[in-house]
Formats: sequence, structure tokens, C-alpha cells
Amino acid sequence: MTMLRRGLPWSVALGLTVVGTAAAAGYGPANSSGGGLIMGPASTLNRKAYQGYYDGHKDTYLNTDVSDKAEAAAMHVNYAPVLKTVPLAAAPEIYLVKGRAASGQLAVFGSEPGEASYSPIWKETILTWKAGATPVVITSDTQGDQLEKKGDLTERSTTIRLNCPIVKVGPHA
Repeated sequence: MTMLRRGLPWSVALGLTVVGTAAAAGYGPANSSGGGLIMGPASTLNRKAYQGYYDGHKDTYLNTDVSDKAEAAAMHVNYAPVLKTVPLAAAPEIYLVKGRAASGQLAVFGSEPGEASYSPIWKETILTWKAGATPVVITSDTQGDQLEKKGDLTERSTTIRLNCPIVKVGPHA
């Protein structure tokens, strides 16, 4: 307490208290008490991030693994055959347009973090514009369903699963 009266700024004292309390509770990297989960020291790396649409806004996601060997090679991501064991019913859909597309088209997600149906493991669904249809930017799964019902778009389910965690939810993703 004497140190605080002599000029240690309150913000520094408060910061030291918060850091000390977090470490004591097992939330910091210096947790040796066995109180929390230890993942090791954090570091930063450069990795490609992508944007996709969900209900009209953009989310940022990573593409790390896929259950199909050829797709893994084409996407330059990890081939993860164990993803095939994830039940298709448990994975929300990620819609990918193949062939002709409107300028600015991105992947379209069927869910996002914060929703009960969110999972970073996605079931790949391919969308293809029919001949004679004019492609538009699809920004939601609902819009895709409407375009399919209208006869402009075909939807093809696959058994491919992608590990694409959404790391930032829009609107400024």
C-alpha cells in the first residue's frame, strides 16, 4: 500500500492485480498449479483467411482440413480422413458455387458462432447456376433456397466435410 501512495499509477496497480489473480486462478501461461488447461505458449502466424456470407453479412474463416484427398490437394489444406466420421446431420452446410458465378461471390454458411447449430465442421454443398439464369451474389442460405425453388440454381449435397472455423463474425469481418 505504501508503494501506491508513493506514485505507482492506479492503472498499473490494477493491471498487476488482475494479471496476478488470473495467473493464480490458472488462466495465465504461468499456471503450474494444475488449476487450468495448459495449451503452451501462444504465438502468432500468418495464415490465409477467407470471407463468407451468413444472412447478408460477411464472416471471416479459416480453411484448415477437408475429408477429400483431391480437394485437400487442390485447396492446399490438410487431408483429414477422420472427418468422414462426423455425422452429416451434425454438420451445418457450407455452400460453394461451382462454375459461373456473380462477381464477388463467396462461400455461404448455414450457421455462425453463437447459434446452436454452429460447428467448425461443415458439410459441403455445391451450387450451380442453370443455363439461362443470370448469376447474382448469394448472401444467405435462404436466398439460395429461393433461387433453387425459382429454378435458377441447382443444389448438390456431398459427403465431403470441411474444417473451416469462423474466427470473426461480421458486420466488419
